[in-house]
Amino acid sequence: MVILSFTDLMSETNPTISCPGCRAQVGDIDGPTHRYIGAASGCWSIYCDVLAREYGEWNANDVHRLTVDTYAVQHPGVSSRRSIQSVVVHLVGLHMVLERDFPVRGATKVIQAVVKKSAAFTWLEPPESPGDMTILDVAQAQNLTEHEELVRRWARCVWDSWSDHHLTVKSWATTV
Repeated sequence: MVILSFTDLMSETNPTISCPGCRAQVGDIDGPTHRYIGAASGCWSIYCDVLAREYGEWNANDVHRLTVDTYAVQHPGVSSRRSIQSVVVHLVGLHMVLERDFPVRGATKVIQAVVKKSAAFTWLEPPESPGDMTILDVAQAQNLTEHEELVRRWARCVWDSWSDHHLTVKSWATTV
């Protein structure tokens, strides 16, 4: 399998498709995806590149939780046990960091407690619009400061797109 860079994936010579999750135009490639996150291979590849930069050159621990949570809820997949749990816990993560100003590690502890109640979760109908920003915006960051700013803006944008479910998410977050 050939791994394409962000630049290669987005080149004008490669055909593109609309990602079913975030609706961004991404490279139409034959590659891996996730079992229950609803992303096109080209979008998943860009996300993996962003994660590699976070883990590697940037050591971006402070925004990594937001990157993962935001990508997961912007690509909710279809109603299934795993995708329901994924959307709920990642929305709880966004709620804890963005609305309750929890530090990343504190949000992770809440998420771990919320997962124990996963049998009570129900499918939350995804928003009509997944938000105006996508992983494509984040992937263009040139340095850690720009990356952190873009991730925080993207997270807020996607969290706001789920506003119809904020009260439900808050109730799940406060029952732990």
